[in-house]
Amino acid sequence: MVIQINSAKHIQLHADKIDAWSEELKGSLNRFADQISRVEVHVTDENSAVKEGADDIRCLIEARLNGRQPVSVEVRSANPPLAFKQAIEALHRRLEHLLGKERTLKRKGQRDASRKETL
Repeated sequence: MVIQINSAKHIQLHADKIDAWSEELKGSLNRFADQISRVEVHVTDENSAVKEGADDIRCLIEARLNGRQPVSVEVRSANPPLAFKQAIEALHRRLEHLLGKERTLKRKGQRDASRKETL
């Protein structure tokens, strides 16, 4: 799984912060690692450096899934670390829902097929 973290010019992310975020993302998505080829993170300041405001930091995370459409989440928060943390949680929930639903349908399909064979 390749992880790329991007930030707008108004948001300073140092190498150690990027490394820490990459590790946090890998840990959170470890369960899905074999199904994800790439993850891109984009952190921007919606009001730029000119104005401050509540929830003006936007964090968009897009996960590219093998053989499927990409899955993305967007979170707005007061600061970059909080927006990133909330976006990871949202992406994890979305992937659990999406991939869990596929597993359930696959399992039901196999169960239905085995029932037909016994009849």
